[in-house]
Amino acid sequence: MKNKIQRLLRPLGIALAVLAVIFALGFVERTADRDPVVDIAVEVSGADGIHFLDAATVRQELVDLGTAVRGAPIGEVDLPGIERRLRNMPAVAEAEVYHTLDGVLHVKVRQREPIVRVFNKDGSSFYIDREGWTMPTSTVYTARVPVVVGELAEPGAGDGVRHVHRDTAYTGAHGHHIHRLLHFIHQDPFWHALIDQVEVNAKGEYELLPRVGAHRVLIGHPTSWGEPGSDVLAQRFAKLDIFYRKGMAPADRRRFARIDLRFADQIVCTNRTTP
Repeated sequence: MKNKIQRLLRPLGIALAVLAVIFALGFVERTADRDPVVDIAVEVSGADGIHFLDAATVRQELVDLGTAVRGAPIGEVDLPGIERRLRNMPAVAEAEVYHTLDGVLHVKVRQREPIVRVFNKDGSSFYIDREGWTMPTSTVYTARVPVVVGELAEPGAGDGVRHVHRDTAYTGAHGHHIHRLLHFIHQDPFWHALIDQVEVNAKGEYELLPRVGAHRVLIGHPTSWGEPGSDVLAQRFAKLDIFYRKGMAPADRRRFARIDLRFADQIVCTNRTTP
């Protein structure tokens, strides 16, 4: 009988212990909500070499909210509102704000990573980041990324706020093509090191300008690349890779004016001396 009673009481004891823990945690949380914010810890992360933001800039954004954060009761700090405000900063990809029981407000921000800078023919410019969103240039930092120039009149990045139906990476005449091509180049260490400029000619065709050799590489019009997910671009770059490694001697790098990759089974080269 005694053992039976003990078996019956054991689940009840566990349940009471769980309730006690929940009550204690709730009490601690309610008490912590009344404690003031004693410090703000800012952490800014991003790809190596990207410096659009620093901790001071993020702290200033909190000051510009117009509502005191430091010294305010933790429970009255609008954490989701702060996150939204930070995400609307043009250089911010992600923002997370939370507090700990010691009264510290933690602000974690990840910077966006531009992979190309686009220059319109009127001189205006903007970036497109790894995810395909446009972003405005900065007065405090210039990213060292490949540039796209030529017959372009892209709407640009506007206010930097990322709305799918307004963003030029999706609605512009060339933005999504530029992102597709430069994202491919960015992912490959060899091409990323070699290609630092792309030009869009009057026909809308894309030409690569490598760092070495005074030639151009015609990659063709985006309509010839196939749909996203197609391997046409990869095939054209594979042909160029083979040509560079096996078909072109180092001494010939300045011999050609243009290397044309538009044809399926061949590469057409134009000599510099050709009229």
